[in-house]
Amino acid sequence: MLSIQKKLSNPFYVLLGLPATAMGFGLSIQIAVLSWILRTKYGLEIHEIGIVWAAGPIAGIIGQPIVGLISDKVWFLGGRRRPFILIGGILTALSILALPNIDVVSSFLGITNLMAVAITVALTLDLAINISFNPTRSVIADVTPEGEKRTKGYTWMQSISNLFGALAYLISALVGNYELIYIGVGIILIFSLLPIFIIEEPKTLNGSADLNENESHSGKTNWPQLMRIYFAHGFSWLGIQTMFIYLFAFLERVLSVSDAASLGAITGWSFFILNGVGFLIPIFLLQPLSERFGPVKIHRLSVATMAMGYLGIAFFVESTWVLYAFFFILSIGWSAVVSLPFAIMSENVDRSNMGFFMGIFNLSVVLPQLIASLAIGFLINRYIDQFASIVFLLSGVSLAISALLWGLVKETGIKRKA
Repeated sequence: MLSIQKKLSNPFYVLLGLPATAMGFGLSIQIAVLSWILRTKYGLEIHEIGIVWAAGPIAGIIGQPIVGLISDKVWFLGGRRRPFILIGGILTALSILALPNIDVVSSFLGITNLMAVAITVALTLDLAINISFNPTRSVIADVTPEGEKRTKGYTWMQSISNLFGALAYLISALVGNYELIYIGVGIILIFSLLPIFIIEEPKTLNGSADLNENESHSGKTNWPQLMRIYFAHGFSWLGIQTMFIYLFAFLERVLSVSDAASLGAITGWSFFILNGVGFLIPIFLLQPLSERFGPVKIHRLSVATMAMGYLGIAFFVESTWVLYAFFFILSIGWSAVVSLPFAIMSENVDRSNMGFFMGIFNLSVVLPQLIASLAIGFLINRYIDQFASIVFLLSGVSLAISALLWGLVKETGIKRKA
């Protein structure tokens, strides 16, 4: 074991966050590119794009709990999470390469139905990301003690992930989406494969038997608390997924952006701001405030600011620059949603089944994406002519409900800094 892992030093937290960063980078590419390619290159309609995006949640519903359960019990290639990160990283890179070549794949396979091929590619990509995302997050809980050090693990993970997510959107805005794809493949392979052979995983995870005195409560799963967390987190992601999938519709209707280059650039700059500002927030804001006041309280406030940001866009945005200003506000909630809930959840479950519970936790992400892809897509397609800003109105209401539900979640008994 490296000394940086024994000491839980900052370089180790950086190394520990790279595999999740790789999957986050792949997800950023998917967000930046998928709707854009389907709309501008293949001419799919709003509801058709929603159907393609629906393939991902199906993969997550099936893949993450199964992979999590298996990874809790196996030991292969010197690790519990290592084999799944290895396989998922390679599959993610290959699937991303297929995104701009859906027509080529369709022609090669002799399939004339472009929608069928697009759904297959999206399904494969999401399945690959889901195979890896669960283990990349579970390994953080495996090698860090519960409490502040584990919260630090997840906030550092998200800071690094946000930094490279911002880089992805910057490449998209300044260079182009096709260049982003090919650069991204290299980053995903390096970040997912290299660290997993350096980080040493514990061979046994036997619940409370191997925990210290401050984390003995996590040997038993707190199901009522866990269900409150799932529902609160689910409404957060319902609003966020709606933004990710249908931002292009808002840009077309409200800001009158129609050409492919402008749609790609504005989307890239918006998400660059979301992740660029969000890169600083987990370490320098969320972590110290969580240590002082508790992660649940800080997370609830962060989600509330995101709700206000979404509603502000719905009612006040009439130019690109005002849109960018609101994305600065959204970055607070975004940074919290993709970091703090993992630490909160991990303190309420049996540590020996962490992978399984991470997989179940993922349902509060993928089920909202499925709803956003199908039901929300139908609503937007039907009512966007009456209210052009319906995308962000729905997102804002969803985040507001989430903030209310997080008020029902209790802080754990771990002592926080005064």
